[in-house]
Amino acid sequence: MAQTTAAAGLTPQQWDDKFFREYLRNNPFKPYMGKGTNSIIQVKEDLTKKRGDSLTFALVNKLTGSVNDGTSKLEGNEESLGSRSHKLTVGLRRNAVSVLEFEEQKSAIGLRNAAKDQLMDWAMEKDVERVVEQLYSINGTAYGSASEANKDAWLVDNADRVLFGAAKANNSSNDHSASLLNVDATSDKLTPEALSLMKRMALSASPKVRPIRLEGMNRRYFVVFAHPLAFRDLKNNATIVQAQREVTLTKQNNKLFQGGDLEWDGMIIHEVDDMTTLSGVGAAGIDVGGVFLCGAQALGLGISKRWKSTTKTENDYGNESGCGIRAIDGLDKMTFGSGSADTDDLKDHGIVTGYFAAVADS
Repeated sequence: MAQTTAAAGLTPQQWDDKFFREYLRNNPFKPYMGKGTNSIIQVKEDLTKKRGDSLTFALVNKLTGSVNDGTSKLEGNEESLGSRSHKLTVGLRRNAVSVLEFEEQKSAIGLRNAAKDQLMDWAMEKDVERVVEQLYSINGTAYGSASEANKDAWLVDNADRVLFGAAKANNSSNDHSASLLNVDATSDKLTPEALSLMKRMALSASPKVRPIRLEGMNRRYFVVFAHPLAFRDLKNNATIVQAQREVTLTKQNNKLFQGGDLEWDGMIIHEVDDMTTLSGVGAAGIDVGGVFLCGAQALGLGISKRWKSTTKTENDYGNESGCGIRAIDGLDKMTFGSGSADTDDLKDHGIVTGYFAAVADS
């Protein structure tokens, strides 16, 4: 006797796997994700195989000792590895949609397919929002919730990796709000010179912000996530206009480039449409936008449970059906202590933060 079996791709597990693959493929931050320490967004899935609500990202600082040329003993003169850790806590994220008045009986799979695109778009939009929130965050606190004292203390510890406008001198004695007031609409637009300054700051900071290395290419890159109005000013800069004519197709085809990206001085500049605007905080009350130069281990993503779908079909006497998705994960800006303990004098490990004019089009 012939047995009826479910067609390929129609079981919930197969649907969930396909959803997760498509979600990752279409996620705008996918090119910057990876499991290794060379990734801008380092991904850990340790909790998919064990229970727990947190996981730890480790940092091992690069070796800086001098070369032993054999004239002195190596034993007893070894260099110690400076190790630090960042604890990331995961949490539940979920959403659902409902479908009314089906004209014909729908299966659970039909419900999932009907809601898939909407739920996937929602998940990706929320991911962009939380990346932006973490880029702006002050030692784990959302920027808008951080006090001025919190921001000043953060700036004291991160002064070697924070730039207000075009000049380091705009930092007013590590007073965050006073420094923002030095960002004006003329001198402090995002320019190629300002980007190069951010890069030099990254490479001279202590500890340094480490550029990522592309597999198969002997090149190092930083990636810059820019406010759209700051990106506009950069894109219209005459030096950048000329430079983009010289960007080779080979460079544009590497995995970090996305449509509309700019390249300058070993940096790929990516416009983030949903980047938060700091309203009225600059000179003469102008708006300011964040520009974040990112290197390896700038952000950490911990996954406990990947996206999984659920359905409910008995609402309103069978007239309303619903489909939802849920995941357990967490995303943090990576911070490591620069003092005597892991959490003393926290520094943004893989990020140089810039604040630039973000004046709206007239």
